[in-house]
Amino acid sequence: MLNVAMLGASGRMGRNIVPLLVASTDLRLSGALSAPDDAAIGQDAGVVAGTVPLAVAITGDPARALDGAQVAIDFTLPAASLANARLCRERGVPLVIGTTGHDEMARAEIEKIAKTLPVVMTPNMSVGVNLLFKLAELAARALDESYDAEIFEAHHRNKVDAPSGTALGLGRAVAQGRGTTLEKDAVYTRQGTTGPRAAGAIGFSVLRGGDIVGDHRVIFAGPGEQIELAHHAQDRSGFARGALAAARWVVGRPPGLYSMLDVLGL
Repeated sequence: MLNVAMLGASGRMGRNIVPLLVASTDLRLSGALSAPDDAAIGQDAGVVAGTVPLAVAITGDPARALDGAQVAIDFTLPAASLANARLCRERGVPLVIGTTGHDEMARAEIEKIAKTLPVVMTPNMSVGVNLLFKLAELAARALDESYDAEIFEAHHRNKVDAPSGTALGLGRAVAQGRGTTLEKDAVYTRQGTTGPRAAGAIGFSVLRGGDIVGDHRVIFAGPGEQIELAHHAQDRSGFARGALAAARWVVGRPPGLYSMLDVLGL
């Protein structure tokens, strides 16, 4: 069985992943990490996740959480995930990063880490969302600039980054399909007299409220018709299953920065 370190064990995703590890026949939880000031520190990771006791106490020490691990899954915060990636490189522990919201400097350092460590990093672990990435790219490739691209996303009130990493991933997929870059064509805000829409712009809109797990839509509004591609997450189980698939896949891979598209063969 593969020993898995869950980095972010008491968070929303950690509490969804740990029960799947309990039910797995080829993976086991070997370590669990939370922020040092988290109330879950010292508690059994299985109990915190609402499943059976696992005799794995949640720790605030990343080095302790990685002891004996053969792969790590990170759902923390951007600064913490970067520190965890550095430690995984030192320990030679393959890493799956589901954390979003990294700035360009952090992403550049993770890319450097991945030159000596296999890392799966993706804005969304869901199989359905990654299929949506591919469909968005194919649609953008097939439609000319008379089809205006808009990306809408909605999440719970406590999400701290906007647009979501998944929405940005969809924007990059559209840009790739069009042979351009998101940095060149993204429009994140509209207020006041904005003037006509620029040709080729990739627009974003964001909703934050309630306990919405995650909704994403890619809209191509063209002359006389509108095409929509959508994914609606009913719970976090799809993300959790994808994270475990990535953990299984990344072990034994050569160093490199991979995505869920690589994991899924898309």
